[in-house]
Amino acid sequence: MADSLRRLVNIGTFSVLQEKLEKWLSDYYINTCDQNTARCCEIIELNAKVQGQLFKLLSLCAQEGGLYGGANIIKSRLLPWLGQNFFTSGGAVTADTSLSVLAEAAAKDRELSELQEMYEKSLDELDVELQKARTENQDLKDELQEAKLELNRSLRESTSDKMFTELEVNDLKRKLAAAEEENRLLRSKSGLLAEYQTEIRRLRDDIALLTARRDVLIKSPPDISTYERLERSSKLDDKLSDLNLYYRYVPGPTSPLSIDDTIQRIRQQNLVARFNDMFAQDRLTTMDTLRRYSDDLENNQRIVFSIMQEAFNVAKLEFRQFKMKTRANLAKTHFGPDTLEEAVQDYINRNTDLYDLPSMVSDVIRALNRNPKIFLPPDVSFAICQPLIREAVKLAWQMSALAHPLDIAVATDAELFDDTKYRRSYDSEYTAPLVNHHIWPALIQGVRTLVKGEAVTRRGASLGTPRRSRSPARATSPFRSVSPRSRSVSPSRFRSRSPSPLRRGLSPTRRSRLV
Repeated sequence: MADSLRRLVNIGTFSVLQEKLEKWLSDYYINTCDQNTARCCEIIELNAKVQGQLFKLLSLCAQEGGLYGGANIIKSRLLPWLGQNFFTSGGAVTADTSLSVLAEAAAKDRELSELQEMYEKSLDELDVELQKARTENQDLKDELQEAKLELNRSLRESTSDKMFTELEVNDLKRKLAAAEEENRLLRSKSGLLAEYQTEIRRLRDDIALLTARRDVLIKSPPDISTYERLERSSKLDDKLSDLNLYYRYVPGPTSPLSIDDTIQRIRQQNLVARFNDMFAQDRLTTMDTLRRYSDDLENNQRIVFSIMQEAFNVAKLEFRQFKMKTRANLAKTHFGPDTLEEAVQDYINRNTDLYDLPSMVSDVIRALNRNPKIFLPPDVSFAICQPLIREAVKLAWQMSALAHPLDIAVATDAELFDDTKYRRSYDSEYTAPLVNHHIWPALIQGVRTLVKGEAVTRRGASLGTPRRSRSPARATSPFRSVSPRSRSVSPSRFRSRSPSPLRRGLSPTRRSRLV
């Protein structure tokens, strides 16, 4: 009994019957009368088979209760429903056979429905692909037609352009031949003029140099630095005297003195970038050079910082003289609505290389020799740092030549640390408020800091350190080779060789006056 009931449940006949009823309902208005009748008979047969199986199960249940087992329930509930036309299908088919037939029929129906759905789906996909292929074909036809039209149009235009191009080429050839002939004549004339100007300039330089030497020899026996300054001044005067002949100020769209001037902005950006490159490259190269002769890191850092300071001092002094002479020469011929200062700045912008670099490098080296805070071994001079000195002087000159010049901040030892201008080095005492010494200067423009410098802070920082040794180049005065009379010690030279004010116990103000 239990096995028969389990098989009936596993087959799922009632679910198959429900599916057939739902499918019949969905296709009722589509099917014909014969199809609906056949579908109804199929459902009735399936229902009859199920009822036959249920009646067999009912008989088995009643037999398990004995002769009269379940009689009351059958009389009260089953008999009233039995009618005259009620029948059960059993026949010669056993229960297992009927159940297997039902299962096979349900499986076949499901397979047929799945196949039909797959077929309809594939038909829809084929229709979509066919429509897409037709659309692409039509697009290709349109593009081909447009390409044909474009090709025909380009052929017509190229034919007409070719005719005009030949005429233009012939005309340009004639103009080019005339321009080359004119250029050849101008070159020959300019070559002669350049030769004349070069010869005149050379003669003026020689005359000015001889005149300056004659005047100096008549007055007093000068030293070497005086000769250099006079020679440099005479050359600069001759260069500036040519302004009256060749230079005329032509006003531009913006004033050369404007902070928004194109030359000011572009050169300022390039100079700031060069200043950073010198800190990252030239400074380290010079430190490596100094490390071969001295292991004192602090002294080497002081030397590099002093080079930058003295380079800017010398460059600003020389540029101030150059600007004054330029203004004096332009004032003779300047006229127009624009100011004289605009004309001076325009000339400076056009001639930023009119400076004597070797003489300024020599001035920086002499200033380093006079600095009591730095030192080198006796057999070494500051000429070993000449690459950095040259680059620093050129940078300082170009920064001074701007309409709104750039400068380095004033710095002294034992000053209060200013974090708006400097950053501390890695070996600094970060709680110390005073600067022991500076590594690199801060770049400023007016009161605005453009690039921060670097400084070392220490507790108990002093105003300076005594000079440990003196190189022969600095110990021997250059004046001795000029005249025997220069061997006498002047008061100024005596004061410069006196002991350091710091060792004598003088105040910083008194020391700065003596130095």
